[in-house]
Amino acid sequence: MRDGTKLFTTVYRPNWSRGKFPIVLMRTPYSAGPYGASHYRGLLGPYPAFDKEGFVFCFQDVRGRFMSEGQFDNMRSHGQAVNESTDTFDTIDWLVKNVPRNNGKVGQWGISYPGFYTASGMISNHPALKIASPQAPIADWFWDDMHHNGAFNLQLAFNFFSLFGVKQDGPWEKWPDRFEHKTPDGYQFFLNLGPLRNVNEKFFKGKIDFWNKMAEHPNYDEFWQSRSILPYLNSVTCTVLTVGGWYDAEDLYGPLEIYKTVEKNNPAITNTLVMGPWFHGGWVRGEGDRLGDTPFDFPTAKYFQKEVMLPLFLAKLKEKDDPELPEALVFETGANRWREFDSWPPPSTEKILYFNKGQSLTFTPPKGEQSPDSFVSDPFHPVPSTAAITISRRREMMSEDQRYASSRPDVLTFQSEVLTEDTTLVGPLEAELFVSTNQTAADWVVKLVDVYPGEEEPRKVGDESVSLGAAQLLVRYEILRGRFRDSFEKPKPFVPNLVTRVPIKLLDVCHNFQRGHRIMLQIQSSHFPFFDRNPQKYVENIFQAKESDFVRAEHKVWHSEKYPSRLKVKVLK
Repeated sequence: MRDGTKLFTTVYRPNWSRGKFPIVLMRTPYSAGPYGASHYRGLLGPYPAFDKEGFVFCFQDVRGRFMSEGQFDNMRSHGQAVNESTDTFDTIDWLVKNVPRNNGKVGQWGISYPGFYTASGMISNHPALKIASPQAPIADWFWDDMHHNGAFNLQLAFNFFSLFGVKQDGPWEKWPDRFEHKTPDGYQFFLNLGPLRNVNEKFFKGKIDFWNKMAEHPNYDEFWQSRSILPYLNSVTCTVLTVGGWYDAEDLYGPLEIYKTVEKNNPAITNTLVMGPWFHGGWVRGEGDRLGDTPFDFPTAKYFQKEVMLPLFLAKLKEKDDPELPEALVFETGANRWREFDSWPPPSTEKILYFNKGQSLTFTPPKGEQSPDSFVSDPFHPVPSTAAITISRRREMMSEDQRYASSRPDVLTFQSEVLTEDTTLVGPLEAELFVSTNQTAADWVVKLVDVYPGEEEPRKVGDESVSLGAAQLLVRYEILRGRFRDSFEKPKPFVPNLVTRVPIKLLDVCHNFQRGHRIMLQIQSSHFPFFDRNPQKYVENIFQAKESDFVRAEHKVWHSEKYPSRLKVKVLK
């Protein structure tokens, strides 16, 4: 690199032809191994068809990880003189000048953290970089992975940093030992953990540096802001293919925001968005024909692989026929079909779903005074984030049947009448709740749910016959740590029993609520252990909360002419 640091890079070149080949690069913090000339990767490209086409495949340990020199920094700021963008530029420059029989063209790709490095790479603007495909990329860890709107992703962060966060002194070829939970029950494990302050006292012992930094920065301050890649996505010159999954529990924010930012700041380039019905990386890690009990009717991942990614890489790196992709190739869940749009979000009509009396959901606003609906939130008995017994995040959580939750007294349900016509919602959703609590802190969770008719013919899901009669399948959810309702930089407590407006942005959807179905909204104040518990007694830093700060609270959701709790949606024209 330009500062003299050496990054370990593995290069695989075709030995069955004497021609010249383009380079496909992946930069990763998860190991470029296996290491040594006698050890080979079983798969070089994103999927087997890539391996047969003839590419030079390069894998690189990023600065400070595994066999690379230097100091690793999570989500390294692009404001530094040496950063992931400059490292990518220097890497590409070295490769095209030193790797025999390359044709001078480079494509970069990666999923999740490597997706972030790919987005960083397209900022480098090396002239040899012709295409970059950030897939499920991290954009900002205050909204991706580690947080959602300020709520801390306990389960993911704990499990991830217990392994990934172990300090690396010098080069190493193998991962450290995994953390042993000694139970398959994540709900009980994290409940027994108690307050977040116990993580260091019981397990990490202060040795996981980034965990300590997260605990020191509970608000969206300079520490987090400097790690966002979005402000730097300017002057991109290569073709961009951003890929994400509607059911990605980790990184849904990243692909949507990176696509939108690149589109806004770089209107002259080819910038394509692909959103499929996939879990995290499901377009290369599965068939994409189902997720849990939610069917998609055909192998959507194969369609993406055959018709989208490989043809575009061949067009940009080998001058093959351009697949002529649309601006946005988006899977419409519910209807289970691919849609092509000239923009994302596509043209739509804004409508508003109002909470109404009798826990109904209507397109007409409430009139006059109405009594609020209330529930008791108990942090010692929080609402589970999944009905399954699992120690780690569960892919199926994002499309799971919510009847396990709606039957609880601490979950409010508001439901529409039976729909008389198909209704497709597209783009972002905006909830506006009017709430009150008898305590000083609360989280608010909004779930958009597709309610199936009570009588429905069984359908084929994979090799199984599944009945979705009366199912309540999750379409989208979001959580907001209530202290951040007005500012993510300057939190504040609730005034007990004061009706307060709480806006919550939900990420984009493209979902068809079919005729005969109902639209449901569920409101709750915990989603555990995927997110940590709110003590419900306001403390400046939840990482420092004590057991005595955790209290039961009565929460109310108001819906009246004066306090019209609602969800703004966009209906496809």
